[in-house]
Amino acid sequence: VSPINNFHRFHVILLAQKISNHQSVRKHENIFFHRNVETFAHFNLLYYIIFAGTNITSNRQFSVDNSLGLSDDLGLLFDSGDGCDFRINVQDISEEEELTFCVHRMILMIYPELNITNDSRNLTVDVTETCHPHVSAFLRYLYTRQIDVSITSAQCLHQLAFIFGVKKLMEDVGRTFTLLLPEDNTFLTQVSMYEYGIRTDDLVLQENVLQYLSWNCEYLISSPVWSTISFHMMDALLQRSDLIVKDEALLLEALERWIQDKGEEISSDQQTSLLNHIRFLLIPVDKLYETQFSSSVLHQNHEKLYLTGLLRGFQFNALPFSKIRNQMENMSSEYLSRIYTGDEWSLFINDTTVNYPYYHYGQNNRIQTFSTPAYPSALYREQKVQWQAQVFLSAQECSNYGMSCTSFPVARFYGYGNQNMYTSTIRYSNRLILSCKNENNVFHVQDFKNDMAVIPNNSSMGLPNPCPDDYSFRFVARPEYI
Repeated sequence: VSPINNFHRFHVILLAQKISNHQSVRKHENIFFHRNVETFAHFNLLYYIIFAGTNITSNRQFSVDNSLGLSDDLGLLFDSGDGCDFRINVQDISEEEELTFCVHRMILMIYPELNITNDSRNLTVDVTETCHPHVSAFLRYLYTRQIDVSITSAQCLHQLAFIFGVKKLMEDVGRTFTLLLPEDNTFLTQVSMYEYGIRTDDLVLQENVLQYLSWNCEYLISSPVWSTISFHMMDALLQRSDLIVKDEALLLEALERWIQDKGEEISSDQQTSLLNHIRFLLIPVDKLYETQFSSSVLHQNHEKLYLTGLLRGFQFNALPFSKIRNQMENMSSEYLSRIYTGDEWSLFINDTTVNYPYYHYGQNNRIQTFSTPAYPSALYREQKVQWQAQVFLSAQECSNYGMSCTSFPVARFYGYGNQNMYTSTIRYSNRLILSCKNENNVFHVQDFKNDMAVIPNNSSMGLPNPCPDDYSFRFVARPEYI
């Protein structure tokens, strides 16, 4: 082994001295000048590791990441309050109660929206008293970037994130709103979320809540919350065509009851606006006749408008479509069907049990037939369209009907018989409704493509399935003039 030269010996000595000032290191400096071959061999090896080895692997790096516990450590720092130097005062304008938290200014300076400087000592924020219990968890999030969101805390956390300018948390909590919608069958949370969406101008949140309430409108109407909803929510709901209700007459009755409950809170102009959203043309003619005698508030307060709606309804039921087609452009929304689930328009399949291998062709509760009028008007009421509704849960069941299915469940809804007689005048935009068997909860609505509807899995649904093993199918025939 060739001995290292004096230049390299000098650098090894310097390196050793820099590594440690310990006496034992300095004591062995003379070793470098010893002529012992074995000693030279050892230091040649040391030279190779320090110098040659470094040159060869100069581009290699080894990452050391101990950040995993940083979030927990910062959480403990918040909990203890050690060294805190900044006070946050939380108050409700309408209440005297105030909460005070001592935090670390350095943490708050990470969030530029707060405009915290080295000279800042305190911050006062206005938060509704109902959200006070969630402030501590939110402030802890500023340290740890971790938080649990529930149906009771989501709105408050979103509000706090909005106040503090924590956009990432706002986005994350905003996404959870949709996931939490099916969890409250009282509708209190959904109505509160919508009003919050109005205040924060969150259009996505407003639409998500309105869609859910539209799908569950009949349950909403029968709940105590119905009489408490605001004018702007009622106005938005009545304009929607994805609203699920037994029939239009039920919706008119519910509107009358809501106006009676609100009393003078709803102005005459607001009543007029809401009445204009009722689709008199689609009220069954027998109920249309009864309505003129059963209505009180709207008929009395807006007689001309109300009678005009009744007249249009009777004309629509009595005249062929060819006579009134030209007027349809001026009242397009009035003759568009909502999703009416009355017995004459829908079929309910509650059995989702797989019978195979004991299944025999023709013995399946998930395959049923029924008939509907060709269209809601009186002219077509006696002209029937035959429908067959099918739910397949296995490849064998699909195969028995000459179909190949790769995903389950699969729903099929097709008309037969004299349906083709109306193709130049009427089309069918049918819908499949999924709801929990034992709860008032519609969580998914979809249309049929070529008479088929493949049920998406839970992760790809707009709303989560709250009852993945216990839901039912409702098939709805939905005719439209074309």
